[in-house]
Formats: sequence, structure tokens, C-alpha cells
Amino acid sequence: MRRKNLIFRNDGHALICATEHGMLSGPAGIATLEHMLPNIIAGGVDAVMASFGTITRFAGLLADVGLILRSDGAGTTLGTMDGPGAQFYGVADALRLGVDAMCVTAFPGTGHEQATIKTLARVIRQAHSWDLPVMAEMVPGGFDSPPELRTTNAIALCARIAAELGADWVKIPYVDGFERVIETCFVPVLVLGGPHHPDPARTLNKVRMAIQAGASGAVIGRNIWQAEIPTTMTRSLAQIIHPLLKPSNCEKISHDL
Repeated sequence: MRRKNLIFRNDGHALICATEHGMLSGPAGIATLEHMLPNIIAGGVDAVMASFGTITRFAGLLADVGLILRSDGAGTTLGTMDGPGAQFYGVADALRLGVDAMCVTAFPGTGHEQATIKTLARVIRQAHSWDLPVMAEMVPGGFDSPPELRTTNAIALCARIAAELGADWVKIPYVDGFERVIETCFVPVLVLGGPHHPDPARTLNKVRMAIQAGASGAVIGRNIWQAEIPTTMTRSLAQIIHPLLKPSNCEKISHDL
């Protein structure tokens, strides 16, 4: 619980910035971590999800935020982007790094469903024996899934699977009818950001709708560090997730981006 409290604030919400995309796509959009990390931290992220190498190399920059280890990965952009998502790092590695949680991805509705759900369950079991929380990233149908696997029922099913397996919270795509996803999942649900969109208002509105539906926050990567001004984008998201400003002020900020 102490580790989870380093990620979620007193209101029960969290803004997590995902920075481990270099494991799949190299430096595209995230070339200089030593410049990007201070900017997003200054904007008010509660936690950063990062690779083993980033956590090791930039430990000093990450000292004042919650820290989540990305323990697995998929194919790179040089390959077919297919595969069960190999687990690269285990609980012992996470404890040695001193992180506050681990993240594991599962792909229900794909040929890798059984393997990835089995990995998620194993990591949860091992991590909880050391009081280490686990964030389950549930991606129904894979990263490029068809619309029939991104319905309200499909998203609600995947969130519930993660909760039943023992995940401490779930990272999952937003869908219309998100209230049902929240109502039927008994652990916190955080909406994921998805591919970068040039209009920041689109991401801000999606996160706002998720919070209004009952989400406990968001895990955003490309739509933060590929924004024109990452610090401002981070601050705008933080104000939506932790409602410190009136909605009218948040809307003004999104228009100013």
C-alpha cells in the first residue's frame, strides 16, 4: 500500500507518463530523455513508467516521482510487431531498482491470450509476495485490433479479467459507455493515451470524459512528450485528473495549447 500511495495521490487519482516506447520504436519522438523527463515532471506527473535502462541511467531525475518498471515488451518497428510480449525483467529486478510498481501487458482476444494472461498472473503472484503493486495493461485484440474488439463489453471484460487476476489497477483503452467499465471493475481503472494526435484537445477531452465516468486517472505517453509544449500538456492533464481548476479554466488551457 505504501508503494501504491507514491503513485496515487490523496484523491485516489494518478497521472502516469509512459516513457518506455523506445523499447519498440527507438528514439522516434523521444530522443533526449535527459531533457524530456524534467519537463514532464515539472508539469506535475505523479509517476513515470519507464524501461530498465531508463530507470538505471536517470535515477536522479526520477527520484521525486512514483516509478513503474515496464517488465515486458513486444516486437520492434523493425519486425512484425507480433508476439506474446516477452517478459524481460522480474520482481527481483524491480526490487533491486527500488521501483514502486511493475507493468505487464496482456492481449485478450488474440492468439497470445493464454500466454500473456498467464504471464500477468504469475507476475502478480510473485510481486504481491513482496507487497509490490502491478499495473495490468489490457489490450483486447492487440495494438491494431478491429472495432469489434474495442466495444464497451470487450473493454469491460478485459478490465474485469485483470481485477480477477489480482492486478492493483488497470490501464485500458477508452470507449463510449466507459461508466460500465468502471462499474464492473473492482480495482481502479486508468485510461491509456494511445497514438499521438496533433490536436491536444482531443486527448484532454478523452481524459476528461474518462474521469467523469469514474476513472482514477490516465497513463499517457506520446500525447505528452510529442506535444508542442510537454510541460503545458502535462499540467493540463494533471488539472483534469486532480480537479484543482474549474472546468472552464481547463477548457481555456486546452485551447491555448
